[in-house]
This record gives sequence, C-alpha cells and structure tokens, in this order.
Amino acid sequence: MSLMITDECINCDVCEPECPNDAIYMGLEIYEIDPNKCTECVGHFDVPQCRQVCPVDCIPLNPNYSETQEQLMSKYHTLTKIKKAAV
Repeated sequence: MSLMITDECINCDVCEPECPNDAIYMGLEIYEIDPNKCTECVGHFDVPQCRQVCPVDCIPLNPNYSETQEQLMSKYHTLTKIKKAAV
C-alpha cells in the first residue's frame, strides 16, 4: 500500500526530505503523498522513513492503494530507472 498523510499533519516539514522517491509534497493545506511514487521505502529502507520521523504519527497506510511487496518493489525499480535517466 501507499502511505497517506492525515489532517493531523502539523506541517513541520520533517517527512518531505526523508522520502527517497520524492513522493511527499506540500498540498493546499498539509503535506501529501503521491501514491504513484510511494513505495513505503521498499527498495531503499526496511521501514518507511517518513513514519519514523513524523512527530504526530499522522502517516497511515492509504486504504485506496493496496499493493503487495512485489508491486512496491516493481514500482521502486521503475522509479529508480526514471531517476537515473533524468540525471
């Protein structure tokens, strides 16, 4: 699954720089996570880094984007290929 940021977000900005996929961005009122870029840090880390640093614990799984570990790993490979091609 992709992660999401709930309205408990306090806009502290600690999660955004931790995302290795650049999936976190400032939305209209709070930070948001692009589900097309979120891999829950699969391929990069053992646990989602944004959840590790969030001081208010407002980053649950997004129930609208159910993905297996294999799908998350496939997304990771796609995203890293795109990043390498852009460099």
